[in-house]
Amino acid sequence: MPSQGKTRAACLIGWPAAHSRSPLIHHYWLRTLGIEGGYVIEAVPPEDFKDFLFRLSLRGFVGANVTRPHKEHALALSAPDERARAVGAANTLWFADGELRSTNTDVEGFINNLDACAPGWDKTDDALVLGAGGAARAVVFGLIERGIARVHLVNRTIDRARARQQLADRVPGRRMHTCAVQGGKRAGLLVNTTSLGQHGQPPLEIDIGLLPEGAVVSDIVYVPLVTPLLAAATARGLRTADGLGMLLHQAVRGFELWFGQRPQVTAELRAIVEADLTKT
Repeated sequence: MPSQGKTRAACLIGWPAAHSRSPLIHHYWLRTLGIEGGYVIEAVPPEDFKDFLFRLSLRGFVGANVTRPHKEHALALSAPDERARAVGAANTLWFADGELRSTNTDVEGFINNLDACAPGWDKTDDALVLGAGGAARAVVFGLIERGIARVHLVNRTIDRARARQQLADRVPGRRMHTCAVQGGKRAGLLVNTTSLGQHGQPPLEIDIGLLPEGAVVSDIVYVPLVTPLLAAATARGLRTADGLGMLLHQAVRGFELWFGQRPQVTAELRAIVEADLTKT
């Protein structure tokens, strides 16, 4: 591993990865905290990922973020913590005691963003999660870890039924259930983990009126910042949490692991990333 006397650097590994805002986030924290360090994008095709990871420290990196399509492969090539194993994917890597370790910070990114945007959201007993992919696994794990009594999972297509059932089978204590959207009428939290509503994708068609008064609506999509789902929730007077907040909060722990200081998600940082998103 690079010695403590050298400039510390981390990277984002993906294929493709040029669209990522992670360098913008980490460079902001390095600058404001006065840390000499770096963060770069490494576009690595799947066939080269294993070799790149095995040579990570030789390339001068103290750790990395991992994005599509490498998250599951990163899990298998590292020593994952409980969160990464439960989610089935790793998005943050670092070295400890000569070992490459991994976690999944999407879990805390989602939960910490909800805490910031909608304090008290976790008083509900029921949450409704749309989708059954990797993001859904991180969200479900976070909800159960927080103590939500029942998580209801809804899938948009029949061909993903197996995926959602596999996710349900992994949840301890039978606290997760698969259901139709109407089954979430008691849900105090609605979370969209699908790509519906994202630029270039069809809109998410769901009746916000099914939710009880005082419910919270979260969407992990951040392009656009205000998805049709969040706009409908706001129009009804419900509190919301957007995908940009999750993106910012999920980056915190990795930065702390690599550079030794815990950064803050500030209004200034959010404004910087928001301005960059308008260039998309």
